[in-house]
Amino acid sequence: MSISKLFMACSLALASLTLAAGAHAEGDVPAKKTVKKAAAKSTKKAAKPAEPKAPNEEEDEPVITDSAVTDFDCELGNKISIYQNAGDDQHIALRWKKRLHRLTRVGTTTGANRFENKMYGLIWIGIPAKGMLLDSKQNRQLANECRNAEQQKPVTTATSEPTSAKISIQ
Repeated sequence: MSISKLFMACSLALASLTLAAGAHAEGDVPAKKTVKKAAAKSTKKAAKPAEPKAPNEEEDEPVITDSAVTDFDCELGNKISIYQNAGDDQHIALRWKKRLHRLTRVGTTTGANRFENKMYGLIWIGIPAKGMLLDSKQNRQLANECRNAEQQKPVTTATSEPTSAKISIQ
């Protein structure tokens, strides 16, 4: 039994030396103060949740004064508003879930209007018949079948009346 007690005492001594060497490497800061500082920092973080930091152009919501607004009604009762300045066709402001997002035009080969906000993962695709809002981060649709007032009008086709005139070739 004395060997097991000796082994236990050596293990405890080695463990305490390891802890002391770790504290010495951190600049002779006692372990208790380190724990208190970490606890204080964690309570500050818990009290104030960190929001994702936006790039410079998106720190504030886009300015929509003097913008033309187009409201879209989507399936499942979703609503989207798009604000566009007459002099800037490269950007739009899109209101989704009570928040304005700035989206930048991305070129397409199909002629569709595609705007993206890479930070939030939003993609707006507008075609003549409808628009849709996608979330590229979660790979899902947020809103589909979005139509403005013009797109909701019934489509009418020009009907040609049959002509009863006979054409004679001579």
